[in-house]
Amino acid sequence: MKSAEIASRWLRYFAERGHTVVPSASLIADDPTLLLVNAGMVPFKPYFLGEVRPPFTRAASIQKCVRTTDIEEVGRTTRHGSFFQMCGNFSFGDYFKETVIPLAWELLTTPVTDGGYGLDADRLWVTVYLDDDETADIWQSKVGVPAERIQRLGMEDNFWSMGVPGPCGPCSEINYDRGPDFGVAGGPAVNGERYLEIWNLVFMQYIRGEGSSKKDYPILGDLPSKNIDTGLGLERLAAILQGVDNLYEIDTSRTILDRASELTGTRYGADHRSDVSLRVVADHVRTSVMLIGDGVLPGNEGRGYVLRRMMRRAIRNIRLLGAHDATMREMVAATVDAMGTQYPELVTDLARIDSVATAEEASFLQTLRTGTSIFDVAATETKKAGGGVLAGERAFQLHDTYGFPIDLTLEMAAEQGLAVDEEGFRRLMGEQRQRAKADARAKKTGHVDTSAYREVLDVAGPSAFTGYDSTAEEARVRGLLVDGVPAHEAGEGDDVEIVLDRTPFYAEGGGQLADAGVIRLGSGTEIEIFDVQKPLPGLIVHRGRVRSGGVVVGADAEARIDLARRGAISRSHSATHLTHQALRDALGPTAAQAGSENSPGRFRFDFSSAGAVPTSVLADVEETINQVLIEDLDVQAEVMNADDARRTGAIAMFGEKYGDRVRVVSIGDYSRELCGGTHVRRSGELGLVKLLGESSVGAGVRRVEALVGLDAYRYLAREAVLVSQITDVLKAPRADVPERLSQVLARLREVEKELEKLRAAEVLAVAGDLARAAEDVGGTALVAHQAPDDTSADDLRRLVLDIRGRIPADRPAVVAVAAAVGGRPVLVVGTSGPARERGIKAGDLVRVAAKILGGGGGGKDDLAQGGGSNPAAIADALAAVGRSVAQRAAAA
Repeated sequence: MKSAEIASRWLRYFAERGHTVVPSASLIADDPTLLLVNAGMVPFKPYFLGEVRPPFTRAASIQKCVRTTDIEEVGRTTRHGSFFQMCGNFSFGDYFKETVIPLAWELLTTPVTDGGYGLDADRLWVTVYLDDDETADIWQSKVGVPAERIQRLGMEDNFWSMGVPGPCGPCSEINYDRGPDFGVAGGPAVNGERYLEIWNLVFMQYIRGEGSSKKDYPILGDLPSKNIDTGLGLERLAAILQGVDNLYEIDTSRTILDRASELTGTRYGADHRSDVSLRVVADHVRTSVMLIGDGVLPGNEGRGYVLRRMMRRAIRNIRLLGAHDATMREMVAATVDAMGTQYPELVTDLARIDSVATAEEASFLQTLRTGTSIFDVAATETKKAGGGVLAGERAFQLHDTYGFPIDLTLEMAAEQGLAVDEEGFRRLMGEQRQRAKADARAKKTGHVDTSAYREVLDVAGPSAFTGYDSTAEEARVRGLLVDGVPAHEAGEGDDVEIVLDRTPFYAEGGGQLADAGVIRLGSGTEIEIFDVQKPLPGLIVHRGRVRSGGVVVGADAEARIDLARRGAISRSHSATHLTHQALRDALGPTAAQAGSENSPGRFRFDFSSAGAVPTSVLADVEETINQVLIEDLDVQAEVMNADDARRTGAIAMFGEKYGDRVRVVSIGDYSRELCGGTHVRRSGELGLVKLLGESSVGAGVRRVEALVGLDAYRYLAREAVLVSQITDVLKAPRADVPERLSQVLARLREVEKELEKLRAAEVLAVAGDLARAAEDVGGTALVAHQAPDDTSADDLRRLVLDIRGRIPADRPAVVAVAAAVGGRPVLVVGTSGPARERGIKAGDLVRVAAKILGGGGGGKDDLAQGGGSNPAAIADALAAVGRSVAQRAAAA
């Protein structure tokens, strides 16, 4: 049975039994504590925590997941994969153990012809929590599992929690006996390799407290309602149903693995080491494609770093297998072929995914070349110093500066007989990650623990946003934080965070900056609001300072936004939508949004592109945008079903999480996009949009920056004044300015060349006199001359060669000329053939002089150059050359 069929049977089975089918959420977790979705229940976490009321009582999904905690084990074992699909069914206070257990058994054991998976019931074993007699009884008496195939395990295996205080409960796992080829008999308690866990049923019914491990925490009480959270690993079930030994040989992975095998000429199954590399390639490419598909872009931190690490491990392994050319395009195509049936958006978005992947591959291939050279230098220095361990600092530099993966550094070091200070490297990496996490937390929460916000939300309840329709609102203070701690009141001068029951203030999100304004209380209190954030779903937090009076929880308030700021930001946001559509029209649908920031009067817009956008294309995009402004199109926002929105052609930003009901912003028939931000009423309100240019912000991502409205006008006005000033200076009409400037610059270059020739002639004019005045040092003609300051290095070399050429060819000669070039000393030394025969070499003489100049140098035996930092020592350096010549002449 193919993976796509396994997925469709799952959803159909639970839909027929009253479950709402919920599409897989993006891999980009809508959770500040997670980089990526790593479990099937993550999208439902707010429901289990009680933060949001679920819109359904029972649900089913197949959730995309990524886990990288065991990335080094991928390929080495048959059970570790970085991307997997978790089939789940969930109940929120609806059914419990007595319903979910028979449901699971029925689906697994029902014949394939009747819609089930057709597993042999005699090969299924179950585990339950130690003292969970109720679950054991349901399995035995209601389902009919023999007592000898029901095993009891402890908290580490059969008790679930999220690892932090909150919901928890016992669980029951269904395991499949793969047979004696996989190990000894005795059930999952004896052999987890033979008895493969395929489905975990979690009975979420308790609240846990703080604890130091998976099995060491107190149970504080019962949840208000009992919930069900189950997870079946689609890949594991596919391995059983397809009769293969491991996750890498199921249909979706094997398609990718076989393509890597073809590209490298490596046969799978022939060698353990090459098998590991093929598995790594198959796993990591699939994960990378799924991440890029959900809007993740390669980067040096966060989820971007996860993607980059995956891609670089895949690229390195495919090169170890023998591929010398770029292969990512073929590997991406194979992955989309394998996964496209389950995720049609991959097929639609193939061009964008391919663009990002191939750009990262090209970048990393260059990194491999550069990093290898840097590594060779570090390894040589380590060996010269008599060491056998490459310093952690050098390994970290290779990783941090050149993007060199640590596993590649370890492998190359081993080839040269060196170890690597991994502990030092990990320590530096840990420090860097801690800094990154601290920065991220500071940006999201203003250094406040999210538990403080949750406490406020529990008391205050969710905030209602009214800012689409109003700019001022009568409200009530429902929550207050001072210095990150919930408080009942605050006074003048305090920095506060205020929660209102309703607010017109827009919280920063979707690329749009937050509103600013004031909150006033009837007692004469005024709080200046300078930032608004949404740290938890439903909670809008106003950050500001009490300018006068005092604020107390429960007080009535008036919230009023800064209208000028809101208007300017709204114009920028609408301009971003127009820019997005214009770029897609000009470059194709691969020019997908990759980020944005809408500020008052200006915006930046990031989009996917394999290369720079030509200036002419950018000019056409700008003209198109302003043509839409002239047409003064109506701007409408409409809330609709997510599927209906997609059918209308509305663009969704990759990485954003959308619910079943979405807000679609349309600008006439020109632009239609899913968006929660604020906008103008008509496109003409933007006035003017001026694109300032575009640039690269990463592999496969470009950035456009622009001005809107009055800011755009002021910019163009300044440009007009500047052009007027240039026309006045050049005494030329505006239309002739470019040509006149080209003429002036061409003439300037000609003059500079003529001056250079004159300077060179002046320098060389003394060559004859210097040659005739050469000093005899032990039979060697020596010229040691200090040229005028700012003589160029090229002129110094020409002068040395000219002087040397004027001295009889059969006479040993040394010519040393120095000058202060740009404030730093430069020395050039030349030697004749007879001098070199006597052992007098230019490179040796330069090194002697360069030490005195405070620098270094080198070159060939006949001509060498050096320099330093102390121009006052030029005379001493030339004298040192003379002494060295005398010593060498005497020795000869």
